[in-house]
Amino acid sequence: MTTVLVAGATGSLGGQIVKHLLDRGADVRALVRKSSVDKLTAHPNLTAHVGDLTDGADALARHLDGVEVVVSAVQGGPEVIIDGQRELLRAAERAGVHRMIPSDFSINLYGYGYGVNVLSDLRRVFADSFATSTVARTSVAIGAFPEYFLGPVHEVLDPAAGTFSVWGDGTRPIDMTTIADTAAFTAAIALDPSTAGRDVHVVGQQLSMMELRDEVEAASGRQWELVRKGTLQDLRAEVVRRQFNASSLVEYVALQAQVAMFDGTGSLRDVRNADYPDVVPTSLAAYLAGRGAAHFTPPETPRRPGEWPTAV
Repeated sequence: MTTVLVAGATGSLGGQIVKHLLDRGADVRALVRKSSVDKLTAHPNLTAHVGDLTDGADALARHLDGVEVVVSAVQGGPEVIIDGQRELLRAAERAGVHRMIPSDFSINLYGYGYGVNVLSDLRRVFADSFATSTVARTSVAIGAFPEYFLGPVHEVLDPAAGTFSVWGDGTRPIDMTTIADTAAFTAAIALDPSTAGRDVHVVGQQLSMMELRDEVEAASGRQWELVRKGTLQDLRAEVVRRQFNASSLVEYVALQAQVAMFDGTGSLRDVRNADYPDVVPTSLAAYLAGRGAAHFTPPETPRRPGEWPTAV
């Protein structure tokens, strides 16, 4: 039985990673704050370990004795993605952990340079920590989560106005994977030792923005006015404009991701779904017919500028 520690184990992604690891027979340690212990569902192979990445490597190491793989599903700024995960990595080194899956779960981080996406930059800075580490890095890339991409932060769907907005011509295929499918793939990858030291690209579905609009119209049963917001160069200019005026990176980071998605530099390469045939991804049509139908209704509480989004 493989022993896996999951950091961020009660989050929207981390909680589902825990579930899929348990379903695959792993012994799971959930690293959680004391206030979140009661969010875990009891299971004979699940143990709560109370701690936080801010505790430092010395304190974290005691949670990792006998652990073979660490999975990080934490989110935040540099204090979490760089500093916190670096402490977790140092603790893993001391405990003799074989592999770590950092909290990447994004578009192809290495298709474009620094300065395109601030969150990608943080992930790549942390990735450099593995260069001299005894712990092998396995990075999971999945494209975009539709739970966020179709929410207010990406400004694609506006259910109140009935509009669907596109930058560029909207014909390039983009990569999308639901949070649930990402968790299923991640559990399988965590238990696959052949992934040590490499990036693994998996995807739920690849479709263009125009095809996505067709799926939205079919699922919602209504027409959505197509709004062409400008060229990709216009999108890049809008990102720069917002950066100068923003009080929080949340006000522009979603558009930064769209730049790399729409110009193809963030597209997934060498997609390895076939390595995990028991993971059958959810189609966008099925997602939109289920939980994703919430995207078609205006939120009861509008998101405030600079507020981190929550998944549908």
